[in-house]
Amino acid sequence: MFHSKITRRLVSSFLLVVLVSLSLLGIILLNYFRDYTMQQEKNALILNAKIVETSLEDTLYTRNTAALDTILRELHEKTNLRITVIDADGTVLGDTSEPSSALDNHLDREEVQQAMTSDYGMAIRKSDTLHENFMYAAIPVYRSGQLIGIIRTSSSLASMEQSYNMGFHFILSALFFALLIALIISIWLAHRQVQPIRCLSLGAMEIAGGNLHKRLRWRSGDDEFDTLVKTINRLTANLSRKIQESQDEAHKMSLILNNTDNAIMLIDERGLIVNTNRQAEETFHLQGNELHRHSIHVIGSAELSETAQVVCRENKSQAITLQFDGQNNIKHTFQVFLAPFRDGSDELVLAVFHDISLLQEINQRQAEFVSNAAHELATPLTSISGFAETLLDDDFKDPEASHHFISIIYQEAQRMTRLMKGLLELARLDSHHGRTKVKRVPIDVNETLEHTGRQLQEKAGKKSQNLQIEPSAETLFVSAAPELFSQILYNLTENAIKYTPEGGKILVKSQSDGEKDENIKITVQDNGIGIAPDDLPRIFDRFYRVDKARARKSGGNGIGLSLVKFLVELFGGKIEVTSQLGEGTTFTLTFPKTTIE
Repeated sequence: MFHSKITRRLVSSFLLVVLVSLSLLGIILLNYFRDYTMQQEKNALILNAKIVETSLEDTLYTRNTAALDTILRELHEKTNLRITVIDADGTVLGDTSEPSSALDNHLDREEVQQAMTSDYGMAIRKSDTLHENFMYAAIPVYRSGQLIGIIRTSSSLASMEQSYNMGFHFILSALFFALLIALIISIWLAHRQVQPIRCLSLGAMEIAGGNLHKRLRWRSGDDEFDTLVKTINRLTANLSRKIQESQDEAHKMSLILNNTDNAIMLIDERGLIVNTNRQAEETFHLQGNELHRHSIHVIGSAELSETAQVVCRENKSQAITLQFDGQNNIKHTFQVFLAPFRDGSDELVLAVFHDISLLQEINQRQAEFVSNAAHELATPLTSISGFAETLLDDDFKDPEASHHFISIIYQEAQRMTRLMKGLLELARLDSHHGRTKVKRVPIDVNETLEHTGRQLQEKAGKKSQNLQIEPSAETLFVSAAPELFSQILYNLTENAIKYTPEGGKILVKSQSDGEKDENIKITVQDNGIGIAPDDLPRIFDRFYRVDKARARKSGGNGIGLSLVKFLVELFGGKIEVTSQLGEGTTFTLTFPKTTIE
């Protein structure tokens, strides 16, 4: 019940008002009662003193103690008052309570002093003899204008004080019961007033917790609560609509940012990366704890953060080029556009990364291709041109030399022909039309291996090499173009013969592969010169040759292996190579197995 602060405040306020009001009323009543009683007592004492004055003879003020005591006792029995007769010099002549001889001089008493200078004297004090509070009233007695004595009457205030205390306890009891009743009434009133507030608070907390479909329900007769309910419901509806619009926009923007192929970062004015999209996290392998750090700690380059600071200061967009070493030491090149971006009071920089690595690689390879093609064409053309010039100046008197020159011209022309045919074949297959035009049929792998062995057996025999063909025990089929598939095996086997010394061994075999034998594996293995580890990643590049002088001597032009890899991937396979210098090279081809329907 009292968990509500409003209830506690209302009850406390109500009780405080009642307590203060009743307390003030009680104090006023008690004071009034006390003052009224004291005044009545005072008037009665003065009146009684005057009556006593008229009752006493003048001779009694001449120290006639016996007669005075008799009269005072009679008056005391009738009035129950304490009466004291005092001489003008303060000597007690008679007293109803004590013998006059036992009392000291009363001249210094307050009421006596007042009576000697005015019509009467009043005093309230505790009696030394009776040990009670008494009210004393004294009047002067004059004869012929001369003060002859003072009559003092006194009355105990014990009964009045007892009545005052009873009244005080009665008021306290009344105050207690009034507070109890006020407490009950205040709790009822507070509950009645707090109940709608509690209902509205619970509904508002539910809305604040995210349930924007919640609407408050309360009817109290078109008062302020109804107005508040309508206002909150209208505010909730507007807030729900605005939040939904913001969420839709945020979701749309999140989809755009997270599904774009560009990495995006937000950088603050200090150069710290404060936010990234998913592409940036994947590209730069960022974790959550790597945010709010300098770019040199995140991507290994301070240029990004430094440029962002310049963009913030100058409020002007800039573009830079960055290089980043990714996984497996793969270098990436980014063209980064940085633009100022304000988010409330924060000054940020939006950095958009465009990956131009492929474009640079294409440009580089294109330049290498042009350079290599020009070099490959220049060599035979130089030979043809030189020997043709020699023949022009020759008188053909030496037929043997002329025949040798013509033979070299023919060989170089054939070399150029092979180079141009390889380039044309690659260009044709690399086009969309060329790929779709290739017709695939099931091909007997073992038969193709044996045919390739028969074609190259003579060439291997010239170098006293052992060309061994080991077809699989089971019949294997692969879906490919017969001529192109045969060219794959021919090129790889011919390469093995070229780069294997005399007396070497070349093994070509096929077998089923995979847990369920769903693939076909073809291996071309030799014990030739091998390939250096630095050259392995690039042996399938066009015009790339491990030993250019030796390759040129053997008739290689750097096109064969690139054509092989292209054809293997065209038929859904993959090619792998392992090699060690001086020990040999192994090419492994894997194709999906097919069946004849």
